[in-house]
Order: sequence, then C-alpha cells, then structure tokens
Amino acid sequence: MNLLSHINSPKELRNLRADQLPQLCSEIREYMIDNLSHNPGHFGSSMGAVEIIVALHYVFDTPRDRLVWDVGHQAYAHKLLTGRRDLFPNQRTAGGISGFPFPAESKYDTFVCGHAGNSISGALGMAIADMNIPGEEDRKTIAIVGDASISNGLAFEGINNVSNNPNNLLIILNDNDMSIDSPVGAMHRYLSDMTTSASYNRIRLRIYNLFKKWGLVNDKRKGLLLRFNNAVKSLISTQQNIFEGLNIRYFGPFDGNDVTKVVKVLSDIKDMKGPRILHLRTVKGKGYKAAEENPQAWHAPGNFDPETGEKIRSTSSSTPLWQEVFGETLVRLAENNNKIVGITAAMLSGTSMSKMMERFPERTFDVGISEGHAVTFAGGLAAAGMKPYVAIYSSFLQRGFDNIIHDVAIQGLPVVLCIDRAGVVGEDGVTHHGLFDLAYLKIIPGMCIASPMDIKSLKALMKTAEKMSAPIAIRYPRGKAKGENSDENAIPLAIGKGRQIHVGDSPKVAILTIGPSGFEALEAAKELEIMNMQVDVYDMIWVKPIDSVILEKVARNYDAVVTVEDGTVKGGFGSTVADWFNDNGYCIHVEKSGIPDEWITHAKVEQLHSRCGIDASGIVETVRKVYAGLSVK
Repeated sequence: MNLLSHINSPKELRNLRADQLPQLCSEIREYMIDNLSHNPGHFGSSMGAVEIIVALHYVFDTPRDRLVWDVGHQAYAHKLLTGRRDLFPNQRTAGGISGFPFPAESKYDTFVCGHAGNSISGALGMAIADMNIPGEEDRKTIAIVGDASISNGLAFEGINNVSNNPNNLLIILNDNDMSIDSPVGAMHRYLSDMTTSASYNRIRLRIYNLFKKWGLVNDKRKGLLLRFNNAVKSLISTQQNIFEGLNIRYFGPFDGNDVTKVVKVLSDIKDMKGPRILHLRTVKGKGYKAAEENPQAWHAPGNFDPETGEKIRSTSSSTPLWQEVFGETLVRLAENNNKIVGITAAMLSGTSMSKMMERFPERTFDVGISEGHAVTFAGGLAAAGMKPYVAIYSSFLQRGFDNIIHDVAIQGLPVVLCIDRAGVVGEDGVTHHGLFDLAYLKIIPGMCIASPMDIKSLKALMKTAEKMSAPIAIRYPRGKAKGENSDENAIPLAIGKGRQIHVGDSPKVAILTIGPSGFEALEAAKELEIMNMQVDVYDMIWVKPIDSVILEKVARNYDAVVTVEDGTVKGGFGSTVADWFNDNGYCIHVEKSGIPDEWITHAKVEQLHSRCGIDASGIVETVRKVYAGLSVK
C-alpha cells in the first residue's frame, strides 16, 4: 500500500501506526527523487530532513502547533505532508508553489524563511505571545534550524534571549555536518565534538525527581536548578554544554534519520516546560548514494538521471558564468598584488571565491553565514592596509547594511563589495531576488556603485577597484555572462564615466541602461528601427558617481528618456537619473523601467524580465508609448 498518496494533511499522517513511518519516509524520498530529477531544487538537505519532518507532524498538532523553518532548504517533505503533494511537481516554476515555506501559500507555513538565522527569534516571539494570550498557553512552537544557520549572528541573539522570559520554545537543531560549502567556525567544531553521556542524563533525572519530591522545583528556583545541573555535567562530561549554560535544556545528540527514535524523543519532551533544544544528527542526501557521498555537489544539483545519479547538463556555449569571471579575475589581480584578500559568507563555490581559495588559501576567508561580520571584517582588513574583495549575494548583503555604513563608508575604507546574484534570480523567488542594492547603497555618502554590461567591463571594474581609495560596490547578475571573454589584461575605467553603445538617426528618445540590460536595449533598438522609431542607447556603467556629461547631453538633445534596470524602480538607477535632471534644472520626461514596487515571485529569469517589461520586447513597448506621448504633445 502506498502511504504517501493517501496523506493530504498531517491529520491523515497521525492516523498511521508508528511502525508505518519508516515506509512513509522511503516513499517521500522516492517521490522527491523522481520530481527533483527533472524539476531541480534543493535536494540534499531535504533528503536528510525527511524523518525529522515526519516525526514533527506526527507528534505535534500542526497547524495549531507551529513549525518555524530556518532557510527552508530542508522543508520539501513538509510541503508534501501539508496538502501540496500534487502541486510539488511544479514547485519553483511560474505559477507553481514556492521552493521555500511561505505563509501566503499555506497555513502550515508560519513564518517567511529564505535567509539564515531568523527561525529562533521568530519562533521565540510566537512562544512568548502564546504565554500572554488566554487559551493559547498550551500551544507549541518549534524552531527548526541547521548547524550552519545556528552560527548566524541573529541565531546567537535569539538563543541568548530565549531564557529571559517565560516560554516553552522547542528548538530542533538539524545537524547534518554540512552547509552549502564546508561548514566553518567554532560553533561547527563544537557541535562536531559535543557528546551527551548516559550517566549524566540518569543523574540529572534523579536530581530532578528528588528536587520535585522535596518541593524545591519552581519557577523562582529554575535558574538555580539549571546552574546545578550544569555543574553536575561539568563533572562527568569532557565538554560544557553551551546551551545549558544559557539555561536552555539540551537533549541529544540523537540519530535524526531514525524516525522511530525521533518520535519517541519528541513525545517525551513535547509537554516539558521551559525552553529546550533537541540535537539531531542527520545525513545530507540520505537515501541517495551519490548525494550522501558528495553532499556539496548535491545541495542543488540541477537535472539528473534518478537511476544513475548522473547530472544532465544543458548544451550551451562556453560562455562563463558571471561569478566565474569574477573568481578568475580576482585570482589574476591577486597574483600581482599581495594585499588583495577574498572574503565570502558560506558561499565559496556559489561566488567562485573557491578559485581564490585554491590559489591563495592564506588570503581567502569564508566567515560562514555572517554577512554583517564579513563586511566589518573587511573593514578591519582595509584599515590595516589590505585590499578586501567581499563576494556576497545581493539578497544576503541586505543583512550587512549597517555594517557598510558604520564600519566601511564612514571611514572611507577601500572595501570592494562584489554583489553577486543582483536583480531577479529566478526559481528561488521572493526571498532571494537581489532588487534593492542600488536603492540602498546610493544613499550612502562616499559609496561608489557600478554595474558591468559585459565580461570586459566586469574585469575592468575589478581592476579599477584595486586602485580606489574609497568603498565601491560592483553588482552583477546570476547566470551566463555577456560579451567576449578574452585573456587580455583588464584596463581600469574612468570613475563615473559611461559610454554610448548605439547611435540612431536623429532620435527623440535616449535609452539609459545599467548592467547587462544594455544588451536588451540594443536588441530593442534594432526592432524599433524597423518600426521607424530611432533611439540612442547609453550604457551608464556607474550609478554613483553618475556621468553628468552624458546626462547633460541627453537633457539638451532628446525629448524623453527611458531608463532600464534589473532592480527596484523605486529609488534605483532611474530615480537617480530623474533626480539629476530635476536638481540641475532640466525638464525632460523620464520613463523608468525596472522591477515594480511589489513582491516578485518565482519563475525563470527570462519570464520575470518579460513580466517586468525589461526584456527587449518590454523596452520596445515602453519606447512606443513614449513616442506616442510625444506625438500628442
């Protein structure tokens, strides 16, 4: 009997016998393998977390009891068990369900997730709220966090605050000894070494029962009891437990891939009062040999043959990815400048900082999921005379905003922010789109901002940054890079200078672009010529300082301007252009094309560009409307 096909909610799951759960876990894995082989997603972490998810929904009364996910890479089984099994084949596609838990999608998704470290703080807020709402005191809140995410600064802040107020929060630590890249830092080493002895647990239980018998256990004496427990543990264990040092009861580690054991442990601790943490060890990629043997490669493997595990690569040109151009260029620069260092936040392979690590390991730093720290760390290196290049995804760099202002920009430190995955990123959706960097960076005094249209420009900007004495941000998108990839040494660019890339025949409209959108504008210009509508096209390269020479030329010689950017239209590049015209006394119509002021869901990048009107067809339509408006006047 197929069990999964009969489960449309956790209610049906809870009707199963406990001895049926291993079979269900196997069926879930088979279903995920079949679907993810041709519709890719986050494979390894979701395969490893199956038993945990089954046990949580089996033991707890979801959705009344809340599951709060961290990042959500591991939550596919959660979706399958909460009414989205038949929708799963279309996950991460246009019109399909999200690849992450998303509250707007399901009542079982209680809090948005996509960035690491927020589950403990969010869940703690819910748990404390329940303590203060009559009739909700028995409601359970469970935060599920990975061993990489728990090293995030926000997670530490949440853990530090957990025992400050009465609550019954349960934290599930899913320890798979594996982040996207090899986990780093003291917390990882601590979790790897930590053990819990049977003698300690027996002694602790006896002490608790005695204290309870003698009437010594109450809320006022809870702190004293916990400190005594910690002292006992320090006598019989080789390592002090950091969680219990913070007055959070610790259980584990247990085998998180033994569903029977996890169900028993959860049932035992379910109704305990006070904050608790359950440490579960799991295997990333569990149940699929290739993923178990190489978990890094199987985090998000793309298409693969489910029978052989062989990855299926689409036939394409030899054009490199943007991050590959970055990684290769950084190595080349570092070969001639021993002050150059590379920094990333748990994304060595994703940003191609791995190329720098291979060549110059002593000058390459993976700081883990700690984007704010990465920026401030870079500031310290720069203050001491080094030249740091910091590669972080645009969406994740948002977490370092204050650090950019306070620890880099105020001091004018020459930190190079290499902003990967800028613009819409496709299937990962709303939490991962890099839409806001231009808008929030341009308000920072002294910050230079540039975006390359092509491979040559990226190399040139990285060379330009090497010689700069001020902070600079270089943003580039996800995917295949554009333009010719030559082995010529990069030539620095003039700061704040753009270029004209298309000349029309007496045009009335100028198109101003930033980044690879210039290629879409060039294609649009060709289509417009066929329609007898001429345009000039400028690749501005720099958002700050913006090229005032080009803007003055445009203001004097054209009737209207169309700006194009792969970023939020509110406060972005187009707004910068419009503000410059206004500030300098020019009255010219500016039509801004970019990402609208709304949350953009998941789909292929090309589909999203089309939806937002920043592909060639969308630009053509915008220019046609502008020309129509000019003819009316």
